[in-house]
Amino acid sequence: MITITIERHSADDRRIVSFAIEGHAKFAKPGKDIICAGVSAVTVGTVNAIEELAGLELPASMKSGWLQSEVPEQAEQLVNERVQLLLESMIVMLESIAASYGKYVLIREQYRL
Repeated sequence: MITITIERHSADDRRIVSFAIEGHAKFAKPGKDIICAGVSAVTVGTVNAIEELAGLELPASMKSGWLQSEVPEQAEQLVNERVQLLLESMIVMLESIAASYGKYVLIREQYRL
């Protein structure tokens, strides 16, 4: 199963401060697993989009079956808004995958404070 953990600042301030994806769907053989491919495309694509569209390089760690990133604090409000919008859109895409393949994808949210 792929477990996606979204960490938000607090219940009042729902800014995303980090996310982590771990595990394998085991829906099909490695290299043929459309669920793993979809989750990877959405998450890695979001990290790339944040760098390209918001001009912010996210510190990300990645290896087979694992991706984790922390969102750095930014002074510039426009950058923060763009980053949060892209991250929220990532969640919508991941929820779409989970809606179709819930047996293989678990999304959970937690609060830092």
